[in-house]
Amino acid sequence: MSEGSGSESDADNESQGVDAESDEDDGIFFDSDDHLSSEFLRSASCRSRESTGNGSFLVHDKLLFSGRSTSIKRVEYPCVRRRDSLPEPKEKEKPVGLWSIIKDNIGKDLSGVCLPVYFNEPLSSLQKCCEDLEYSYLIDEAFEWGKQGDDLMRILNVAAFAVSSYASTEGRQCKPFNPLLGETYEADYPDKGLRFFSEKVSHHPMVVACHCEGRRWKFWGDSNLKGKFWGRSIQLDPVGVLTLQFEDGETFQWSKVTTSIYNIILGKIYCDHYGTMRIKGSGNYSCKLKFKEQSIIDRNPHQVQGFVQDNRTGEKVAILVGKWDEAMYYVLGDPTTKPKGYDPMTEAILLWERDRTPAKTRYNLTPFAISLNELTPGLKEKLPPTDSRLRPDQRYLENGEYELANSEKLRLEQSQRQARKIQESGWEPRWFQKDEDGCYRYIGEYWEARERKNWEGIPDIFGQRNTLQSCMPIQEE
Repeated sequence: MSEGSGSESDADNESQGVDAESDEDDGIFFDSDDHLSSEFLRSASCRSRESTGNGSFLVHDKLLFSGRSTSIKRVEYPCVRRRDSLPEPKEKEKPVGLWSIIKDNIGKDLSGVCLPVYFNEPLSSLQKCCEDLEYSYLIDEAFEWGKQGDDLMRILNVAAFAVSSYASTEGRQCKPFNPLLGETYEADYPDKGLRFFSEKVSHHPMVVACHCEGRRWKFWGDSNLKGKFWGRSIQLDPVGVLTLQFEDGETFQWSKVTTSIYNIILGKIYCDHYGTMRIKGSGNYSCKLKFKEQSIIDRNPHQVQGFVQDNRTGEKVAILVGKWDEAMYYVLGDPTTKPKGYDPMTEAILLWERDRTPAKTRYNLTPFAISLNELTPGLKEKLPPTDSRLRPDQRYLENGEYELANSEKLRLEQSQRQARKIQESGWEPRWFQKDEDGCYRYIGEYWEARERKNWEGIPDIFGQRNTLQSCMPIQEE
């Protein structure tokens, strides 16, 4: 998720996952400068394909390997035609210097800094949350493995899914729109077997919550990004927990790692993800992944390495190795028993590989991301007035009408200045509420209301007058 909740402290976030492990275990990670080069990863993928025989199968145009004595059935979904490009811009974009806008905010939280629309991409943070599910077929595979009794392959696929959520961030230089208080987003993807819904549930702190129902699994979470500007870079620290629960009751929880954006003043802008991700499983296995921080002279960035641990014995039973923007592999066995200089890629089996379809927009959006803001015929009439697709500044930006986008963005931001006061006066989110742990959980009824086309009481937050105020409870004197 790209935005969300302050319901967990930073210390709590770090403790999620393999609780008994500490960063002292980082010694098990291998020096992968050579065997994790892009060329090596591609050749390893080819070697895996060439060697396929028993125990291999094709799912969603990805060749996966069982590496085990059993295999799983292919999951098939209907084909849905979606757009693969954005409209041609109607205006020429005007360059704006970022330094002149943020130079007085060094060391401060950037959530309150208003930027011109030229620094945005035509997606909201609510839609960015949904983008994490691009490779949801990995969760489908995880369920099937667990159904076959192979809990180890289940958590390996869950780990690959957790890493895959970062793949689309490579080359993305613009920020998503901050949602308005009460803004929502829905995504119904029968071609992926899932329905997703998200809502901005708090303005201060900035909290976005989401809920997704897939094929025999549910995924939910709330998250908040605490941003700091350090002169030449922006650091984004996520606060919140993501939960994946399968139909059979097994649950996995993890928190995202730190993201930094570099060269925002001079040079080519790029992002990096780094830190430790702990995936805590309620069943037999948990996982620890380390996202290696990129150095200035690093010739092989974006590395992710880790292991799966048996919750019953504490034994390490598998290695995970790869890159968050390319692919992830696994090797069975305890990594601490391997000889010095061991190259895991000699035995590595492919878990996940990034879709290499070329981007067709200047925002470097993936085909899946391009589809998120699409208004298909008949969809507008079904949406509530709070859906991100109906946000005028975002729609103008997508169409390349930059002047209108900028003026609308300014208007909506001015209307949001009362959001904190509205929230403190008793405003509550419509579709989520806090549980006993202080985390936002979906309370249901959205899709039922959509089916009835009943949006009574849902404010027109994008209109000329922000009607959130009119929906406030009357204060007794």
